[in-house]
Amino acid sequence: MFTKDSIIGVVGCGAMGSGIAQVAATAGHKTIVYDSNAAALERARTQLEESLAKLVGKQKISAEKASEISKLIVFTGALADLKVSKLVIEAIVENIEVKQSVFRQLESVVTEHCVLASNTSSLSITSIASACSRPERVLGIHFFNPATLMPLVEIIPGIATDMVIANHCQALVNSFGKVTVMAKDTPGFIVNRVARPFYSEALRIYEEQLADMATIDWAMRELGGFKMGPFELMDLIGHDVNYIVTETVWKQFYYDPRFKPSLSQKRLLEAGFLGRKSGRGFYDYREGADQPKPLKDEALGKYILNRILCMLINEACDTLYLGIASATDIDLAMTKGVNYPKGLLAWADEIGLAQVLVSLNALYDEYGEDRYRACVKLKQLVKQGKLFY
Repeated sequence: MFTKDSIIGVVGCGAMGSGIAQVAATAGHKTIVYDSNAAALERARTQLEESLAKLVGKQKISAEKASEISKLIVFTGALADLKVSKLVIEAIVENIEVKQSVFRQLESVVTEHCVLASNTSSLSITSIASACSRPERVLGIHFFNPATLMPLVEIIPGIATDMVIANHCQALVNSFGKVTVMAKDTPGFIVNRVARPFYSEALRIYEEQLADMATIDWAMRELGGFKMGPFELMDLIGHDVNYIVTETVWKQFYYDPRFKPSLSQKRLLEAGFLGRKSGRGFYDYREGADQPKPLKDEALGKYILNRILCMLINEACDTLYLGIASATDIDLAMTKGVNYPKGLLAWADEIGLAQVLVSLNALYDEYGEDRYRACVKLKQLVKQGKLFY
């Protein structure tokens, strides 16, 4: 279906759209980037040249390759220019009405053989596709930020998506040098669903005053092997992004308490303390600001790690139980999409599923909240004496 001559269209020239365009062009595809904002297009063009120059400076690519990539990317303010595309990937604001409007416009421009994809991280692909007269050619192709560096891409067919098209798209993205996983169209897909407890349970522990943010981050980094602690990572992602994804997933799961957002994070968002990008978040990044020191209590650290890890494992287990993705794809998604030190289901096997269940049941007994209910599949595997692998 796709060849090296297949032209890729990208709608939106922000960080994600520009990154996706660079990935496609690096793989040898002519890529057309559309945005209605002329100033944004000019910025994107400049940033692309700067990005390529840095890669040359670091000897990641040759000057000739940089020139080739640059020539393959065309920036345009005319939507009609996307007519020659074989695949168009939308990477704009996370708003369902806006996306549906764009997909309606795209369908009136592209050929009948063009595939339409959304880079949404949490919105329903089926809902986006419903705006089109041919929803069978619409799917999700979710790159992670920054698209040029992060290896994982989630492929998400909607209910109406033709699976032949989804499989061809997966093969195409694999040819970009990416690692792909296939996920069912449910809120958050794999990564943004399974990762919620990394933030939410850390926030719960913090709000309960069981440990401060520096101590929680220390425990997850030093004892758990995570590259960043949850508060550091939320500050890096930005609370305008991280909180909104949490809230979106929570609402789409009919307010399931497992996904309940945190007031502490919401207050930061309301104050404009978005994290590193604004100079303040959970931590203060302004020049000369004092940074809190962790309490390096190993017993407390092990409690923090075990509590957050068991909640993550439980969510991964539920994702498998409900047929969102295979065990292999779930573990691949978490290691390649958010750099977890181990796949969560493999990690659960290593810890012992019975021990994970004991920890979850203890939390459920203590709090009496549905948030801590153990996944049925976890209970079944423990009863049967089986593992995930």
